[in-house]
Amino acid sequence: MTSPVFPIAGGFAIDEARRLLLEPAGLGARELDQVLASIHTRSIDFADLYFQYARTEHWSLEEGIVKSGSFSIDRGVGIRAVHDERQAFAYSDDITLPALEAAAAAARAIGRQGQSAVAPLRQIRRAHSLYAPDDPVTSLRDEHKVALLERLERLARDRDSRVVQVMAGLAGEYEVVLVARSDGWLAADVRPLVNVSLTVIVEENGRREQGFAGGGGRFDYAYFTDAVLDDYATRAVAQAVLNLSARDAPAGTMTVVLGNGWPGILLHEAIGHGLEGDFNRKGTSAFTGRVGQRVAAAGITVVDDGTLDRRRGSLNVDDEGNPTQRTVLIEDGILRGYMQDRQNARLMGVEPTGNGRRESFAHLPMPRMTNTLMLPGAHDPQAILASVKDGLYAVNFRGGQVDITSGKFVFSAAEAWRVENGKLAYPVKGATLIGNGPDALTRVTMVGNDLMMDAGMGTCGKDGQSVPVGVGQPTLKIEGLTVGGTT
Repeated sequence: MTSPVFPIAGGFAIDEARRLLLEPAGLGARELDQVLASIHTRSIDFADLYFQYARTEHWSLEEGIVKSGSFSIDRGVGIRAVHDERQAFAYSDDITLPALEAAAAAARAIGRQGQSAVAPLRQIRRAHSLYAPDDPVTSLRDEHKVALLERLERLARDRDSRVVQVMAGLAGEYEVVLVARSDGWLAADVRPLVNVSLTVIVEENGRREQGFAGGGGRFDYAYFTDAVLDDYATRAVAQAVLNLSARDAPAGTMTVVLGNGWPGILLHEAIGHGLEGDFNRKGTSAFTGRVGQRVAAAGITVVDDGTLDRRRGSLNVDDEGNPTQRTVLIEDGILRGYMQDRQNARLMGVEPTGNGRRESFAHLPMPRMTNTLMLPGAHDPQAILASVKDGLYAVNFRGGQVDITSGKFVFSAAEAWRVENGKLAYPVKGATLIGNGPDALTRVTMVGNDLMMDAGMGTCGKDGQSVPVGVGQPTLKIEGLTVGGTT
């Protein structure tokens, strides 16, 4: 006899998780208790079950035609047992009691002979309410999704006669997760996620350049109003047209000003990964063992904040059932701590920070960033530019690479300007920023008062797993950064 209901009410997220994940297989609290207890017939530190339902779609437009559209539904469960530094993990896309019992048997093999304590599922983890539990996939009829992309293309082409190609994409996801833990905690989350992307190519006198814009977050398609789409088209075309007149970028060591918003991706890659708990526990980060030490110039404060309303990187609870939080990583230049998941926090003798994340039920959780940002300073961004006699202003980035152990990075600018005598002299192309994350933090001499978050397009990769993230920063002035160029 099954028990398809939980002993206490848990709100919409728990009810939705039960409806989509448990009830179809006749599972309830008693069956989950049974599976967790079977893992603890061996001596382990803790175990958890991670159930996930994801309904996802992607639409793409090219050459004026919506050429592709995809739709998928994924559902499954991952079962983990942890003992000391080791983790055993098994997963199944068959959510039935026999499948759970088989996966549990595989996971508990990591434990020693003996038995360990397990608590019944009687406590529901209190979560945030950062976004509405909307279903983007059903929020708009398919013909209206096609019309949205066609409207975006028209807006881009109407901006400038030199636009020769437009590529646009629309994506939406409705994800429901349920975490059941052997300490008795139960947590659920309903996570909407959408984004629109736009790439335009312009041509003049045989020269082609491109521009990019887009955005999204944890809401449904109603966010993409005509005004929002018009802004994307304006920014993408303006960037492409600007690059038509760009000159070759200079090379050498110089003063660099980073724009606000998306340039925070450099902060994310060059510094953020080095502040994740696993790298520091293993001693492979440039920041290992430096808590309490100065690692950045005075005035620099960096936080990871998973509690920002409707942001792409935000979560009500992380993928281990812990509420997300605002974690101060660097405060006025002093390293205060790291981002932690449950396992690394336990091994390092600290508390989890709500940063345990995984790509899907088929992956193990690990410490990952959510929304990582540098807090604003006191300087007007125009005053920052005016203070530069000869340098580079990097407004936007395409992407880059970083070595976590050394902190060395290389980033390519999508839009950049040469600065001469405090003024924007001319746009440049082919500029790359080369440096070392920890060293670059010490070279920041001015922090702007214009903090801005990115538009909501970031995806972070680590150990083969991808998760949505957010970044943000104010305008920054960095002295003595190496610029790779073409002249």
